[in-house]
Amino acid sequence: MVTIKTVNLTRKFSELTAVNNLNLQINEGEIFGLVGPDGAGKTTTMRLLTSILDPTAGEAWVYNKHTVKEAESLKECIAYMSQRFGLYEELSVLENIHFYADVYGVAKKNREQVIDKLLGFSGLLPFKQRFAGKLSGGMKQKLGLACALIHTPKVLFLDEPTNGVDPVSRRDFWGILYELLKEKVTIFCSTCYLDEAERCGRVGLMHKGQLLRCESPEKIKKEYNTKTLEDAFIKIIKEYEERQSR
Repeated sequence: MVTIKTVNLTRKFSELTAVNNLNLQINEGEIFGLVGPDGAGKTTTMRLLTSILDPTAGEAWVYNKHTVKEAESLKECIAYMSQRFGLYEELSVLENIHFYADVYGVAKKNREQVIDKLLGFSGLLPFKQRFAGKLSGGMKQKLGLACALIHTPKVLFLDEPTNGVDPVSRRDFWGILYELLKEKVTIFCSTCYLDEAERCGRVGLMHKGQLLRCESPEKIKKEYNTKTLEDAFIKIIKEYEERQSR
């Protein structure tokens, strides 16, 4: 099943084209990584797919819902964890999760079971009474993920979720994401860490609003005869810049 599909998706801000004719298909139960330098269009792409922004041209569907025409019903199927996810530092871990459960309209009947599962899943069960403001950076990210998952979304959008987090916490965070795949959650994740991109089933490289390459990390490295994605992406971007300068 194709969970995310874009057709010539474009977004302009005055003279700047942030996303240019993006054509993409992502399947159910896939971890897809979007990488690229700052200003490449990664966050704009996520905001288009989560119905926060409307496209200038083109169309997109997420979980068979049109991102413009069915924006309200789409929000029930997805979760979006932005770079600055809105945790309330003066509330405890448990209070934050209950707040988001209320926002998403999660029924109170089975809420405690779901919350206990998420807290155990993310390793936060021993800290459920701790104020969010007292958590480490890695634990805050885990809490943000737990809050995003409280309504059991089918598609999870993560915008550089581990930026600034220590390596051990990053590894633990990705362990949680792999567990979600067992429930066929589709994960669309942007990252500035290419070692994280290596963990994705497929990865897309964006540069100046263009999707330059989209394939599995292994195929990209093999095609460009490199040992790392970083070296491959440097080659791809150089080739692009050379074509543009001709």
